[in-house]
Amino acid sequence: MPSYEQLRELLDPATTVLLTVECQQGVVGPGSALPELAEEARSSGALAQVARLVNAAHESGVQVIHAVAERRPDGRGANRNARLFRAAERLPVRQLSGTAAVRVAAPIEVAEEDLVVRRLHGLSPIAGTDVDALLRNLGCRTLVVSGVSANVAVPNAVFDAVNRGYTVVVPADAIAGVPSDYTPAMVRNTLALVATVTGTEDVLACLARPRG
Repeated sequence: MPSYEQLRELLDPATTVLLTVECQQGVVGPGSALPELAEEARSSGALAQVARLVNAAHESGVQVIHAVAERRPDGRGANRNARLFRAAERLPVRQLSGTAAVRVAAPIEVAEEDLVVRRLHGLSPIAGTDVDALLRNLGCRTLVVSGVSANVAVPNAVFDAVNRGYTVVVPADAIAGVPSDYTPAMVRNTLALVATVTGTEDVLACLARPRG
């Protein structure tokens, strides 16, 4: 874990962006296509922690980007080259563009100044989307990654951000995956090697403290 001063140095509101990953109703909401993941995101408190981070970002002037995964009803442009994609096509709840499933889920509040980036393909919220260009235009140096899942999309986001030169901060209690013991293993053995791992409370303290 970084010291408070080290973390505070990284989390300059002028150069920090908070990314929420797939925190959408069809993934973490009550009618999720992935009920086990939705239950884990809620019962672990991860979704509530994401909401707290978003609220703090709004108050401190940190830009928020919500990354949403969706698909066209006809599936045009979507991947079919992995078991995960083929299974998603058979789920009773599909992440279809324009439906409630692809709206950011409660208790996260989307402010007018937030950016919502939607992707129709792939596994990553960053690769092949507008996120990287938006981060560069925003002057981002540090990207705080939160959301789901620790199995696929979150590590993809972390790796892609690091490969593009951003410093990544991961509040470990604001991400979730399945089974429940997988997330801490992923954080400890993989994400901690490339990102600064901390907790939501430490991030909130850094954003709340006045700067000289």
